Amino acid sequence: MSGKIGILLVNLGTPEATSFWPMRRYLKEFLSDRRVVENRGPVWWFVLNAIILTRRPVKSGRAYAQIWNTKRGESPLKTISRAQAEKVDMRYADDPRILVDWAMRYGEPPIAETIIRLKEAGCERVLLFPLYPQYSAATTASAMDKVFDALKTMRWQPAIRSVPPYFDHPAYIDALARSIRAHRDALGWTPEVTLASLHGLPKGFIDKGDPYQRHCERTVELLRDALGLGAEELLLTYQSRSGRVEWLGPDTEDTIVALARKGVRNLLIVTPGFASDCVETLEEIQIRAAQSFLQNGGENFSLVPCLNESANSIHMLCSIIDEQLQGWV
Repeated sequence: MSGKIGILLVNLGTPEATSFWPMRRYLKEFLSDRRVVENRGPVWWFVLNAIILTRRPVKSGRAYAQIWNTKRGESPLKTISRAQAEKVDMRYADDPRILVDWAMRYGEPPIAETIIRLKEAGCERVLLFPLYPQYSAATTASAMDKVFDALKTMRWQPAIRSVPPYFDHPAYIDALARSIRAHRDALGWTPEVTLASLHGLPKGFIDKGDPYQRHCERTVELLRDALGLGAEELLLTYQSRSGRVEWLGPDTEDTIVALARKGVRNLLIVTPGFASDCVETLEEIQIRAAQSFLQNGGENFSLVPCLNESANSIHMLCSIIDEQLQGWV
């Protein structure tokens, strides 16, 4: 076989700074995605530009500022995504045919530039790895849209494969279970309840055929089995609800408050829908959700870090990659 093989890890994205204009650029790109906001028209255009993009950059900037990697001048998601790519690249360092890179669906580094860079480096085959365990059109499909937009501009396109959703992959479930056990064992208290909080999605997406909810439920079901927990010990909830449409439930913060008011004093949270810690885990859960729990009577709260660039994570990612490279290497 001639030519090199590129492995491209793709995550959601991040603003370049917490100030108004970088936040506005990021939010505009995100909220202009037809996979994210499907019901569009003049009214939505007005709401987006006249209301949302004048108010939300300030609010979102404050949230990012609380978790910002000030040393590197970037969000934790960018720091972790780069580290994941570097460690996966080290795993394949002995094979000169394989190049590993990373990109963001929104923001920097962009998918199109990264694919072109891999092609110019001699990659005639590219394995795309959207880092979303559970498939949704708003995440995985949106990332693939950007990939194909880039391919449309290329006279000589590389051959493309994409990693399927890995919500039920044994290596993924095992990595999650190991991470949760290690975190739980290091606590000075015993969780009464563990919440698996996954990112929410408008219910209308599910009604149109999006498999996201089914994937989330299967992940949590397998995780219960791996940890030996019952349905009342490991609960599935959905976070980040916004807007006026109906979203998947139950809502994470509502559930946290209800548990605290019912007398639950020790709560553990895991976020198995995120490959890397980000504003949704570090600010929304570790800061805001923790405050809600403690203010309503809870005593001990802890968030299990995402798999990030841990040894468990890199082993899991490379196990999946090895399967998908069959026939290419």
